[in-house]
Amino acid sequence: MHIRLLEVRLRLYRVGTIKERRSVVEGLIVRLRRQFNVSVAELPSDERDLVVLAFVNVSSDGAYAEGMMEEIVGQLQGSRDFYLEDHKLEVF
Repeated sequence: MHIRLLEVRLRLYRVGTIKERRSVVEGLIVRLRRQFNVSVAELPSDERDLVVLAFVNVSSDGAYAEGMMEEIVGQLQGSRDFYLEDHKLEVF
């Protein structure tokens, strides 16, 4: 069994209210859960424009799981709503 944990830090553009922030984050989480069949959790952050997300995938094929996480990072890099500040991939 292969477990991959991807943690990403996203810096949101043009977020004036918590409602706007929630709209961007929830839409992103729903879309990525559906597209990649991964578990996603939002981790606490003290800054309004910083979002920290954790993605987890459990698979019988390590290369497949790693490729999936790389695809997620690739999709996050081209967004108009936020900037991918940092990411970290852990293997268990």
